[in-house]
Amino acid sequence: MRTVAVVTATALLGASLAASVGTAAAAAVCRVDYAVASEWQGGFGANVTVTNLGDPIDGWALTWSYTGGQTVTQAWSATVTQAGAAVTARNVSYNAALPTNGTAAFGFNGAWTGSNPAPTTFSLNGTACTGSTTPGTPTTPPPTNPPPTTPPPTNLPPQAGARQVEDLDRGAISVRSGNGNLVSWRLLGTEATNTGFHVYRGTTRVTATPITTSTNYLDAGAAADATYTIRAVVNGVEQPAGPPALRFANGYLDVPIQRPNGGTTPTGEAYTYSANDASVGDLDGDGDYEIVLKWDPSNAKDNSQSGYTGPVYVDAYRLDGTRLWRIDLGRNIRAGAHYTQFQVYDYDGDGAAEVAMKTADGSRSGTGQVIGDANADHRNSSGYVLAGAEFLTMFDGRTGATRSTVDYQPPRGTVSSWGDNYGNRVDRFLAGTAYLDGARPSLIVSRGYYTRTVIVAYDFRNGSLQRRWTFDSNSAGSQYAGQGNHSLTIGDVDADGRDEIVFGAMTVDDNGSPLWNTRNNHGDAAHLGDLDPARPGLEYFKVSEDGSKPASWFADARTGQVLWSTAPAGDNGRGVAADVYAGSPGAESWSSAVDGLRSATGANVGRKPSSANFVIWWDGDPVRELLDQTRIDKYGTGGDTRLLTGSGVAGNNGTKATPALSGDILGDWREEVIWRTSESTALRIYATPSSTDRRIHTLVHDPMYRVALAWQNTAYNQPPHPSFFIGNGMAQPPRPNVYVS
Repeated sequence: MRTVAVVTATALLGASLAASVGTAAAAAVCRVDYAVASEWQGGFGANVTVTNLGDPIDGWALTWSYTGGQTVTQAWSATVTQAGAAVTARNVSYNAALPTNGTAAFGFNGAWTGSNPAPTTFSLNGTACTGSTTPGTPTTPPPTNPPPTTPPPTNLPPQAGARQVEDLDRGAISVRSGNGNLVSWRLLGTEATNTGFHVYRGTTRVTATPITTSTNYLDAGAAADATYTIRAVVNGVEQPAGPPALRFANGYLDVPIQRPNGGTTPTGEAYTYSANDASVGDLDGDGDYEIVLKWDPSNAKDNSQSGYTGPVYVDAYRLDGTRLWRIDLGRNIRAGAHYTQFQVYDYDGDGAAEVAMKTADGSRSGTGQVIGDANADHRNSSGYVLAGAEFLTMFDGRTGATRSTVDYQPPRGTVSSWGDNYGNRVDRFLAGTAYLDGARPSLIVSRGYYTRTVIVAYDFRNGSLQRRWTFDSNSAGSQYAGQGNHSLTIGDVDADGRDEIVFGAMTVDDNGSPLWNTRNNHGDAAHLGDLDPARPGLEYFKVSEDGSKPASWFADARTGQVLWSTAPAGDNGRGVAADVYAGSPGAESWSSAVDGLRSATGANVGRKPSSANFVIWWDGDPVRELLDQTRIDKYGTGGDTRLLTGSGVAGNNGTKATPALSGDILGDWREEVIWRTSESTALRIYATPSSTDRRIHTLVHDPMYRVALAWQNTAYNQPPHPSFFIGNGMAQPPRPNVYVS
């Protein structure tokens, strides 16, 4: 992080605060952290965090004065005004209330000329910060019990082992189905499995008794434009209605998007833009998901290909098409599936998701902040970026502003030390999210998987990225080099309550140490889940690219013990594991270079499905369907049956033909699929029109499934799997042990 100065101070809130929050709260104390996050010629970006160490307050104003002639030009998450050298930052609606130990973070861009010294004094709600807990001349007496040196944690999990998840609403949708509407909604992970629900069409209740066995209702004969709301029934008492259901009148919902203008490379090549991978998160803390979308230029490159590319853009959209912000990663981030892995998650637990990704000199935030040197151009004549600064940035989900920027770890160093000298292997990046402490999410980033592998874990706390640990195959041992895939997967494989990073043919423990290694080397696809419910714990299926290794293998995820494998067959480029066939217990596995469909025990149980790409829970039974290109098929022993052909839409990533995103993002536990329209004017969300008699808590409140949605966009996209088995003969899944942030 390029920090010019950090000032920490402690303030006593005096009589001016007492009028608004009461005398009892007037003696609260706080801490203010001011940091210059980036600086460029004539300008700078700063982050400020206010921590309340005393009694709760509702409404705040922070003031300071500049001594170097600086001026504030643009602010986010606060209203900032300036008169001469004096600056006042006031809360906005969503961060006005500060409970004990609560924080409010905001940021701004500023201008400077000769120098940019940090402020040395602050005042909060009219009382000067003194730099200690002892005020100079307080107007009200200090508290008799001063705050502890280390504030006690807030928002504690309700029970041991609980994990932080999003505080979502019902996510209700109405999908046209025949001559009626299929209405479906979320059963939240914080709710009892037997919670009842009433469905209202307009002001009319259409359910005679509360629904307790599913979370969907077919309103036969209803008009296509009918409106619906859902009301939970708890202990016989009907609760307030949730937000109105989104209407999928033609089986889908279009989210309008704003296509960037194309451009021309330094060699005169014209390029245009197409919508690419997407992710979801509650960016503004209102209980609804927003969509984060990556735009790729038409000249995006695989790392093995030379040539200039256009810049990569990342947008955020509400489901009504409102664009919240656009991040421009700039000329020094090359476009392609292996360069930009973006993670969307609520890392700091404030109820609103952040967005993390690799940045470079000239990257520009959603509020216009420039990261690093705005004028730098590190591209060589082959279009590769093999010099210059590299950063990791956490962006604010509400505004796209920079929250924290640190140097990317590991640095590229000597390019050839990663396996070649022209820039292919040095820039192979992956990213993910993991609950390394068992309760709160951490950010995972990596570099390299063909030779040297470095994986780094970060926590985002109190407005800053803090490195948790680093795994480096150079120090862990040469046997850990070359084991990675073009993707990763994450889950608690050893059942200790904390997540591990399953990195191709090896696994790294929650503390950054090696857990196991099969030495089966690199591959393109892998799947982690309860693939064999007859065995305890999770299993792992992977395909191999190395012609001397098993073409595919199935392992105990706790130990890495290979339970069965298939003979070497060269580069096995595709592979899937899911319960697609009810005639065989557990999940089936299949791959491009291996004949037949394998059971959970490795037996060949019949015809291989027509595709080996994504899978999706779509119809009413718990057996999963096939998702490939822009279609959904039902597996059958004699042939597959078409369930959906997307209209006017396109897949992403060339021959990979993956959707922008697929997962349980709305409605009941079944999954939606998002494709871009053919002209990239909208993201089209398809949802199932089929009823189901199954009741399962929303899959996004299963943390393993939720982090899989977050890493789905990483390099070669893979479908998500929950921590429990969904399929033929399944047991009722347990209620997840979670708490809302």
